[in-house]
Amino acid sequence: MVIGAGLIFVLILVLASEIINGWTDAPNAIATVVATRVLKPKWAIILAPVGNIIGAFFGTAVAKTIGTGIVKPEMIDLHTIAAAMISIILWGVTAWRLSLPISKSHALVAGLAGAGFASGGLPALLWSGWEKVLIGLLISSIVGLTGGYLVAWTIRLTCNKVPRTRAQKVFGFLQILSAGGMAFSHGSNDGQKFIGMFTLALVLGGVLPSFRVLPWVIIVCSLTMGLGTSIGGWRIIKTMGEKMVRLEPYQGFSAESAATAAITLASHYGVPLSTTHTINTSIMGVGAATRFSEVHWGTVKEMVTAWLLTFPICGALGFLAGTLFKVIF
Repeated sequence: MVIGAGLIFVLILVLASEIINGWTDAPNAIATVVATRVLKPKWAIILAPVGNIIGAFFGTAVAKTIGTGIVKPEMIDLHTIAAAMISIILWGVTAWRLSLPISKSHALVAGLAGAGFASGGLPALLWSGWEKVLIGLLISSIVGLTGGYLVAWTIRLTCNKVPRTRAQKVFGFLQILSAGGMAFSHGSNDGQKFIGMFTLALVLGGVLPSFRVLPWVIIVCSLTMGLGTSIGGWRIIKTMGEKMVRLEPYQGFSAESAATAAITLASHYGVPLSTTHTINTSIMGVGAATRFSEVHWGTVKEMVTAWLLTFPICGALGFLAGTLFKVIF
């Protein structure tokens, strides 16, 4: 009975983290299509969870990386998961109040690593998962930036004689498709991360004999993330779609297409990259393809600062919470 109550508490924390993810990360999938006024927020907020749910069913490689590749499952317990989720919730709420689209991927792996270190020391950490995290960091930063720049530059070069009204109409339609692709890719990568944590908690709680992602877990976690997007995502949408770069439909299509390609590729190989970094750097590349000054670099500086702070802050919070739980329990 005590074990069951503890498991329920941890699962609630995982879902609470999913809501925070919906506040600060899932809006990435729909920020550009709202900012360009191609879709109204109410329709975009429907698109995001639907795309995320479909994407989350597209393999489970990322969920396995998070659930079994960051820390050794045999060296942690439910208190470790709880500590990691608390670090994400605390930092996620802070970032949301500051309207900063932080990386939940980095918050998750840092919080989990910090909590795992508190539970089992350095031997509890696994390099295999961290290697994929570093690969994801390179993909999200380099591929996102250059991909967004190249797609936008190509469109400007080939469509510069197309009447503006016609171009707006065509790329408005294309951006709806690319926004759907972005929501799908977000679910295939970012959505799987908390699905992996939920599944790991079920394993540690004795409900599952081994790590195996169940369909109902995917649905519950995806719907929870969609709920978070619908009730708190507008702050991040404004930061990404309005404060950083003023976007037109062709630019939104360019950023979403480049980000979708990078994220889908990473998901196929189980690389847990940051969808926040990927779409943000894609937007930067799109803005720079027009003029370097198009990008509001002051806003970019604030976001990069939040990115850099996420690893040490969530790692420290996870370690402190994990140490506290170890002493208490």
